[in-house]
Amino acid sequence: MPEADIDRIYDYDPKYLADILQSVKTIAMVGASADKTKFSYGVLRQLSEIGYDILPVNPNPKISEIRGLKVYHSLEEIDKHVDMVDVFRPKEEFYAFAEKAIAIGAKVLWGQIGVYDDQAAQLAEAAGLKVVMNRCPKIELFRPFWKPRLDLKI
Repeated sequence: MPEADIDRIYDYDPKYLADILQSVKTIAMVGASADKTKFSYGVLRQLSEIGYDILPVNPNPKISEIRGLKVYHSLEEIDKHVDMVDVFRPKEEFYAFAEKAIAIGAKVLWGQIGVYDDQAAQLAEAAGLKVVMNRCPKIELFRPFWKPRLDLKI
């Protein structure tokens, strides 16, 4: 896709997103980082603290734990059921993770902000997965609580 599509908008019904976030329990977070300055670390922390079972996935063999959670080095290495695969990798890798999410029996494929691929979405949806792209579950969980303050001066 052209670089102009970097901010591509995928419009999802808020109920669709809420249903996904209420139904999933176990989330494999591909691209999880032990670096506290990385966005994936903050999302992992928040989702874990509010009760999701987070399975960090990072191929670096030197990383065995993030925030006390066992790190898996691939999706295929995970030894339990995964409800959602949350992808923090470049969008060019999203299609391969769609294939892997299907192979492990996940129910949802989620591409983080900047992660989208329409062909990957078509593949996953054809296999029965729900798909969300270019969104962050941490942001979506708190969106209902955002209230515009139009009375504030700029």
